Amino acid sequence: MLFSSLTFLFYFLPLVLLVYYLIPAKGRTAWLLLSSLVFYAWGGVSYSIILVGSILVNFFLARLLANPERKRKPCLIVGLLFNVSLLFTFKYLAFFITNLNLLSDVLMQNPEAVSAVEIALPIGISFFTFQQVSMLWDIYRSKEKQRIGLLETALYIGFFPQLIAGPIVRYNHIINQIRTRKESIAQFSSGIERFIIGLFKKMVLANGCAEIIDTLLINDVSAIGTSAAWLGAIAYTFQIYFDFSGYSDMAIGLGRMFGFSILENFNFPYAATSIQDFWRRWHISLSSWFRDYVYIPLGGNRLGGVRTYVNLMIVFLLTGFWHGATWSFVFWGVFHGVFLIIERVGFKNVLAKLPKPIRWVYTMFIVVVGWVFFRVEDFGDAAIFAGKLVGIGTTGDLVAISFLNAERYVILALAFVLSFPLIERVSTGQLKAVLKNPAFVFSKQLVLIGLFFYAIVLINSGSYSPFIYFRF
Repeated sequence: MLFSSLTFLFYFLPLVLLVYYLIPAKGRTAWLLLSSLVFYAWGGVSYSIILVGSILVNFFLARLLANPERKRKPCLIVGLLFNVSLLFTFKYLAFFITNLNLLSDVLMQNPEAVSAVEIALPIGISFFTFQQVSMLWDIYRSKEKQRIGLLETALYIGFFPQLIAGPIVRYNHIINQIRTRKESIAQFSSGIERFIIGLFKKMVLANGCAEIIDTLLINDVSAIGTSAAWLGAIAYTFQIYFDFSGYSDMAIGLGRMFGFSILENFNFPYAATSIQDFWRRWHISLSSWFRDYVYIPLGGNRLGGVRTYVNLMIVFLLTGFWHGATWSFVFWGVFHGVFLIIERVGFKNVLAKLPKPIRWVYTMFIVVVGWVFFRVEDFGDAAIFAGKLVGIGTTGDLVAISFLNAERYVILALAFVLSFPLIERVSTGQLKAVLKNPAFVFSKQLVLIGLFFYAIVLINSGSYSPFIYFRF
């Protein structure tokens, strides 16, 4: 079920909210869990069996880990192996079998191929698996005996606002909210506002930019000229940001409606002036997860320069692979890892001496080129497309102007402006008092209502599509 669907907006969400606030507080956790399971089952009951089974196994392991007086390390190892194996089986097994057969063809004559497998990818498995690993680690690290309840554990893993595409919430951050959250009118109101903003990002900006890149890639990559390649790459750069940050906004807004405070997942990443800065701003819940549960356990930057660079490359290799079982995703992760290492080696000192606009252009060039390998999953086609951005290879006949009209100019301009924290700067400046004026607040509410109904018109016209990160 999509957040940007009429079924969710006018049936599922109103019903869940109505029952939630009518029943006694002690029954609300159970109601949210039931609602979350129905939400997930909407995409396929078989997926729900996997989710429920995974929750039960991790709950059992969490109970064993909750007592610090026990020997807990074997339980942690079993838990990590279980979750990694689950993710590997459904997401990566087919990829490894395919590449094993290709390698066998190269190394051996007439090899006996391993039978290919086709396994449906349970939606959101990358996200809820990482949350379960976080839970086991956090409980293991605690030196105090903890109370582990089935309803609380299941809701932490399966809470529907962030179940399918994040943000990846931490056990230590959310468990106390599950037990003692306090709902308020102000929080509920801010949740509605945040949800509408996210819906606008998805329906207007992300989907508008998606039409550009999708139309472009109907054509053979070799037919695309340099200007058209740049238009497509920039359009996808905006699409993936507003698609994913829009989903995160909606998840955060929904959380607030039920009394939860979910941490931010984006901080204007396209305002970054280095690749290090970009990764402090982009998909914050994932980058911080890899930092805390992979990079630091590997030794972080405590074991010398060479080991630090190795650890960074491992993290970004895994980051790319986490997004998908293709070589394009692996390359994307390594691509970012290489530039992070270059900056750590000393290039960040050079950057610091350059004017901010030049640092921004450098960062965005790398980011935009990297996104090509995210969108064009065939590695060969992605390499050709990326080459066209810098004039490498044959120049095709298709030019940017062929894919633009007045509406698309407006969408691209609006996407560019909203990629920067201009409104936040105004709200903390001299106009802060104006923004609190009742007349301004009322006007803002009218604008939000207008944006909501415009999004509904777009949804009703059939112009919505699944969120990009549903694939991961």
